[in-house]
Amino acid sequence: MMIARWSIDAKFGHKPEVIESLNKWFDQFGSQIGWTKGKYRILVGSVGALESSVVSEITINDLSELDESWKKLGELEGHKEWSKNLQPHVVSGTQKWEIFRVID
Repeated sequence: MMIARWSIDAKFGHKPEVIESLNKWFDQFGSQIGWTKGKYRILVGSVGALESSVVSEITINDLSELDESWKKLGELEGHKEWSKNLQPHVVSGTQKWEIFRVID
């Protein structure tokens, strides 16, 4: 099992809009690629982390599952528009993906 973590920094005062947009993303797009409730969670910076950080963590089986999800995502109508609508609320260049292996 792996955790795919996508993080982005919200502009000062824009964190509620970023969180709301990300929740809508999971409802509208994530659900279409298999990232449904129980497979993901949204985190925000608190202690020892930037308060502006908004992080989504998705549980996946392996990298091929992630690759398939990304391929499907690229084909979804409206996803590009969602990204453009999010842009005014985030610090440009802060988005990144990190992949972690789960060790039990």
